[in-house]
Amino acid sequence: MKIAFLVPDNRDEFGQYEIQTPFFGPAPSALLEGFIDLPECEIHIVICCKRSMTAPRQLASNIYYHQLVVPKTGWMRSLYYGCSRAIQRKLRTLQPDIVHGQGTERYCAISAFRSGFPNLITIHGNMRRIAQIQGARPLSFAWLTARLERFVIPRTDGVLCITTYTQKAVEALAQRTWVVPNAVDSGSFAVLRRPAPIAEILCLANITSYKNQIGLLEALEPLAATLPFQLRFLGRTTVGDPYGLEFERLVKTKPWCHYAGNASKAEVEAALATAHLLILPTLEDNCPMVVLEAMAARLPVVASQIGGIPDLIQDNINGLLCDPKSAESMRHSVEGLLRNPQEALRLAQRARLDAENRFAPRSVAQRHLEVYQDLITQKRNR
Repeated sequence: MKIAFLVPDNRDEFGQYEIQTPFFGPAPSALLEGFIDLPECEIHIVICCKRSMTAPRQLASNIYYHQLVVPKTGWMRSLYYGCSRAIQRKLRTLQPDIVHGQGTERYCAISAFRSGFPNLITIHGNMRRIAQIQGARPLSFAWLTARLERFVIPRTDGVLCITTYTQKAVEALAQRTWVVPNAVDSGSFAVLRRPAPIAEILCLANITSYKNQIGLLEALEPLAATLPFQLRFLGRTTVGDPYGLEFERLVKTKPWCHYAGNASKAEVEAALATAHLLILPTLEDNCPMVVLEAMAARLPVVASQIGGIPDLIQDNINGLLCDPKSAESMRHSVEGLLRNPQEALRLAQRARLDAENRFAPRSVAQRHLEVYQDLITQKRNR
């Protein structure tokens, strides 16, 4: 089976053109790792970029890499028309059996449905919901991506949903849906836990209002007066964003907090190794990779009881769920695990078992192939 896999190369996304090899988001990367073990599939990664980047033709024996340089006018200002046209031309040469667009945030989803081949998309972040929570202004990036998502969902042949939360959000619009969770890469399973001497609480997410880092700071302040711990934040900030600026100001006033900025994959794994627990106080999320990574690494998890997170975390079984709008709920969950390490260990061990059973790269990739074949067969029988 020949699959065209539309996914951004993060070197172009983040302007890191000096890096010599492609790298992708953690969810697509883990899925590609699984595809390597399935020789019956041939994966063609197709990316659009604003300038040429160094890259090998092959990333693995069955994974090929194609980059298409698209002028600035072909990006968001034209609703990715230039990207879609470049991808259409490339796909006519490749002749894939199916096209898979990764995410509705950029050009991938709209280019998949415009490809002219059997196609489906994966929704990683529910952009319509995120725009609603952020109160996105008309013509802002969040506002436009929400409308692009709404436009694409009924036009693609199907939506691969990574949680039942997303399935419920799109089922009234989508032609077909399947639920397959994200994979988590082998590096997270290989993390060797060596917790720091002083309790370390890890919060790993981009610094933005709907991730609720300031709410977490305020919730844990009373606890910091009675229990020694370090609250460590990792994540990217947007230059000039008022929420990010206020967050950085508050962190500097609290000696029990530390903001380390954005983190590489190796830095994330190192943080998972030394932390005592992960907390994700988000107000909106679908299938947050940091929760899967913590589960695989045997790191206890406290996460918001919202969105797709209850698909991953069962309260008091493989982690704890909290109300992200309640300071008391967040504080109580964190304190309970810090004061009861045996309970934290029990939850973490069960979470690891669940990660092995549900999120291993090969099994998730195999499930994707089954979905692809299902869709291809349906299209051929029409």
